[in-house]
Formats: sequence, C-alpha cells, structure tokens
Amino acid sequence: MAAALGHRRPAGRRGSPLHGLSRYEGLPVDEIRSATRSAFDNLVQCAIDEEVDFVVIAGDLFDGDWRDMGTGLYFAKAMGRLDQAGIPAFLLAGNRDAASVISRTVPWPPNVRLFGSRRPETHRLPELSVAVHGQSFSTPAVTENLVLAYPPAEPHAFNIGMLHTALAGRPGHADYAPCSFEELKSRGYDYWALGHVHEFEVVSTEPHVIFAGNVQGRTIRETGAKGAVLVAVDDGEVASVERIELDVIRWVRLDVNCAGARMDEVGDLLRSVLVGLHGANASGRPLIARVTLCGKTVEAGALHDSAATLRDDVRAIASSISPALFVEKVRVEVTEPARTGFVVGDDLGAMIDEAASDPDLIDALSRDLERFMLAASTSLGDPDEGELRLAAARGDWSGVLRTASTALRSRLTAEG
Repeated sequence: MAAALGHRRPAGRRGSPLHGLSRYEGLPVDEIRSATRSAFDNLVQCAIDEEVDFVVIAGDLFDGDWRDMGTGLYFAKAMGRLDQAGIPAFLLAGNRDAASVISRTVPWPPNVRLFGSRRPETHRLPELSVAVHGQSFSTPAVTENLVLAYPPAEPHAFNIGMLHTALAGRPGHADYAPCSFEELKSRGYDYWALGHVHEFEVVSTEPHVIFAGNVQGRTIRETGAKGAVLVAVDDGEVASVERIELDVIRWVRLDVNCAGARMDEVGDLLRSVLVGLHGANASGRPLIARVTLCGKTVEAGALHDSAATLRDDVRAIASSISPALFVEKVRVEVTEPARTGFVVGDDLGAMIDEAASDPDLIDALSRDLERFMLAASTSLGDPDEGELRLAAARGDWSGVLRTASTALRSRLTAEG
C-alpha cells in the first residue's frame, strides 16, 4: 500500500500478478493485467503535474517472492521519471516487499530513499524543513510494535511517520507491526502515512493519520475507487488532504434483489439494475461487476438450476448496455420462502428436505466428492466466496446439499 506527500502530493501501490482471469469469458484480461502499472503511471504523472515536493510509499511495492524482473525495471523507470522531475521518493518495505527478490536487486535512481529494516531511520529535506521517519520490514511477518522505537519529532520541522501496519487490526489484514493510535500520537509527528490496508481511511486529523489504500483494485475483493492522497502543507501545518482517484478499472459488487420475481421477470430486473449501475458511473472507468441474485422467491430452485444460462444472459445484457461494462461472475444466492405445501408429493418432498441434514448422506458425499473437489481446485484455482467448491472445501457438505436440493425440487416440480 502506499501514500505520497509534499507541498502537494499522491500515493501508490505494488506490481502484482493477477491469476485465473482467463477462465472468465468476456473480461478485458490484458487491460486487467496491466491495470496496476497503468494506475502507477497515473500516480507518477500526477506527482509531476502537481509539482509535488516529494512522494512517500508506505510498503508493498512488490508482491512477495514474485521474480518478474521486468516489474523491477518498470518501477525503476517510473522512479527515474520522478528523479528527472526533481521529486524525491521515500519508500519502505512492507510484508510483501520483505520477501521480494526484486526489492533487493533493483538499482534505484538517486532520488529514492529506501528505509532500512534494522531500526527506524530519519531522512531529512532541510530546504523544506521536513523530517521523514520510517522502518522497513526485515521479514514478511513483523509482529512486534515498531512505533515504540521511532524517534520523537524533530523541532522546527514538519515530521512525517511512515509505517506498514494494520494498527490495532483491520478486517482482512494480518496484524503486522501492531500499534495503537495513541502510540502514533505520542511521537509528536504532524502526519502518519500508513500502508498495508487496501482501503482508503482517515484514521485521525489530529494529527493526520491516513491509509491511502492501493492505487488499483486487483480483484473483486478490492472494490470501489482507488488512488492516493494529495497533501498541501502551509507554515508547518496540513492545509488540505485531497483524495486523487488513479485507478483505470473499477471492481463492483452488485446485489440484485429477486424477492417475489418470477422466472420470466428476472431478465428485465437484471437489465434494469445493470442500466442503473452504468448510469451511476460518473467516473467513466470500465466496470467489472460481480452480480449476486438474492432474496426469497418461489423460483429459487429454477434459478439455481439455470445458473450457467443466467451467467451467459447477464454478460450479454451487460455487453448490450456498454462495451465498458463487464461481468466477472454471477452468483445465485436466492432462497425459497417458507413452504405451506409441496406439490411433488409428501414422501419425496420430505426426503429432499431431510437430505441436507442426513449425516450418513453428508458423510458419503464427502467421501465420494472430496477427491473430485480437490482436482477441481487444482484445475480451476482457489474457489471464490459463495461457490459450492468453497463450501465443500470448508467441509460444509450440508450447504452443498441444500443448494442441490433446492434445484432438484424445482426440476421435479417443473417436470411434474
């Protein structure tokens, strides 16, 4: 994660491989793969256009032990553009950089100041009366509180602290370099640029403690606008903090409430919701949506049974609305309303209802399908949230049976 700062300033993120995209038909795979570099190019250009005094990037510039040296050369070139514009860049290594071969071998241009990992260091810009404090990660999992060793604020200077941390914890992020806001504040710094958390967050304005987030969402787990913050400092005080959007593609989760909808109404409902999504996209950026059908409907079984057809229909609808609107996946998570009767037959209905809670059936299903599900994961990659493969991987065979039973009931009813 990264942040950038100065008289005016932005923030950045890392080069990272994107796996498994080829199996999603219709996605702009090449654009997605190049998105992180394009967004970082936007960061560099923004810094140059705004004539910032310097840029700070608070870790995770590279992605673990990925050995693509072309990425290292790309970032060296990007830093070189800042160097040619006379803009220093302060970098510290986060958990992913600590495992990176690239970060240890790239010959950075002279404007790059990379913080060491043995102890906190201070880099100074005397002409601006600025002191920047930070410490890189020495290993991929730093669990000690690094802040306690940071030096106190230097007098007569604007003090910036850089730290790769989730503070006292953030959902979805490991508790690396844990610390509290009070411990940050005790250093007496004017601004804390924090990395590691992917979402933009203003933790405090007294002093300013900010997660800039990453410059480009890489998967459906990183939705919404991404970018940096541009900070203006006047007379040793933060005058303004402006969030700058730098992403080139945007990921969106779209829930479609199918409550009460009949099967022949779902297509029109999906089109209406997708039209609304496109119309509300003021940024003009391409959107990649995960569409989830939810709510209670008597057509739940039919919708589950038609999941593959629905996926193709939704993608076709999106393409007809805009060439910049894409559908990553379609999830069918509708459920049936409480039933007052059952048309398939009492005995068969009872068997279907009881299947999901039958311990012998669950055990047999687990034994018979475990190897198949392992092979599927090996072939298709890790399952995403909401998939039956994920339920099976977690041992939730009852959940697998519930979904299958709903589809079976609908099919038997239709055939009856």
